[in-house]
Amino acid sequence: MKIGQLAKRTGLTAHTIRYYERIGLLPYADRDQSGQRDYDQSILTWIEFLGHLKATGMPIREMLHYAALREQGPATEAGRRELLEQHRERVRAQLAELSACLLVLDTKIAGYAGTSKRMKEYDAALPERRKQPTAIKRAGSRW
Repeated sequence: MKIGQLAKRTGLTAHTIRYYERIGLLPYADRDQSGQRDYDQSILTWIEFLGHLKATGMPIREMLHYAALREQGPATEAGRRELLEQHRERVRAQLAELSACLLVLDTKIAGYAGTSKRMKEYDAALPERRKQPTAIKRAGSRW
């Protein structure tokens, strides 16, 4: 498939695909007779995997390290697994932090919901609050 087709299927721009290829994140594509890049279907799986790594916050230098290990073949599987296990632990820590933040947000939102309920109760008592005060200020007097 041509670079434009790959861009449409992956959501990446052609510029990003060329950049990833240039830095070694993507393998160099075969070229057709006219010299245009011609990707096979297997690149889609790799780009999807890279997308997951990126979405989970893996730095590009680690993605590059993983890609370099991948290029070296099966002998590097233990190293790739270790790299992914370390990243998984960071993702789990981020999830725990986000869960704690979500709890704070939920508590704050619930507090505002409580405020809304209290305001409705306060507003319902409005006629009672409008009664005349016990002491009336006289004209010209000082308080």
